[in-house]
Amino acid sequence: MENTFPVLRGVNDLRLASIPGHIASGHLFSETHPIPPLGSNEVLIRMAQVGLCGSDLSLVYKGRLGDFTLTPPIGVGHEASGVVAKCGPDVKHLKPGDRVTIEPGGPCRRCDYCTSGKYNVCEDACFHNSVALYPGCLARYYLHNADLCFKLPDNVSDEEGAFIEPLAVAVHACRKAKIQLGSSVLICGAGPIGLLCLLTAKAMGATNILITDIKENRLKIAKRVGAHHTLLVQDNQPKSLAAKVKDVMGCMPQVTLECTGVQSGIVTGIYATRSGGVLMLVGVGAPEVTLPLVHAGMREVEIIGVYRYINCYQIAIDMIANGLIDVKPLITHRFKFEEFQKAFDMFHTGEDGAIKCMISCE
Repeated sequence: MENTFPVLRGVNDLRLASIPGHIASGHLFSETHPIPPLGSNEVLIRMAQVGLCGSDLSLVYKGRLGDFTLTPPIGVGHEASGVVAKCGPDVKHLKPGDRVTIEPGGPCRRCDYCTSGKYNVCEDACFHNSVALYPGCLARYYLHNADLCFKLPDNVSDEEGAFIEPLAVAVHACRKAKIQLGSSVLICGAGPIGLLCLLTAKAMGATNILITDIKENRLKIAKRVGAHHTLLVQDNQPKSLAAKVKDVMGCMPQVTLECTGVQSGIVTGIYATRSGGVLMLVGVGAPEVTLPLVHAGMREVEIIGVYRYINCYQIAIDMIANGLIDVKPLITHRFKFEEFQKAFDMFHTGEDGAIKCMISCE
């Protein structure tokens, strides 16, 4: 049995001009390789749906993700669902034919971070900070640790199953920010993660949510899926934008979820958040930014980082299965597996109002 998948190669392979410290490509190749032997606690998954993410774009078009510089060859795709084709002998909770969603990567389970419950920051985990994710989930088949595969209920579709990974990010961020009934929340950025944070915050009881973006079409979707307020960002003036946030919301938000990773968004979050409130850094941007930390400190605005998720997959599955969150309106484009380059290029340019692009691997 063989597997076919897209892969990002280096600039020498592509004969493209290089940018120092980056992979100057954006061009993916399709490769076919034998499927490696199945481990005792692994499952072979016939892939169904893969969603494209902003981190995929950074990986492919910049060759880095935040602080992580990536070395090709690199597989792509990590928001995924599929059907179990084979199980290793020690796998007990899954069987061939089960539909699953995949928690990508894999913690070592031995270090202090893992044993204390912080497996998302395990230094030996394989995710996009290494080349171990090769191939990525965007493939005909994918071999993965069975413990990180979660069975999907019958009323959760394959496309919804591919949403579990980014939804888990939103769940982790909202839980860590302690959003609860009656919370007032500012969300900077109405991209896929920002919109999922909106849906999650509302499901958790937030009653006053404002979401910002530089694109009007994204704000229209945000309003359609439940935002109480929207605000179009038209200039790069954090203080004045923070004042507008207070005016529109009628208060300074208790929690700000910064989902852009852009410096101006983080600064806006510091000025906009009420004294004693929380600014949650969800988006991944430049490795270094300049911030008014003294202002934040003197008002006791807590600036908290969040990375991926911790034990959030089953919660995310249950939220969709029980009708607390509807992710289907966020799917704007669908592609066949053979159209992966077209999908990446269109999502990269943002044409046609792309929010979430789904690629069918079937």
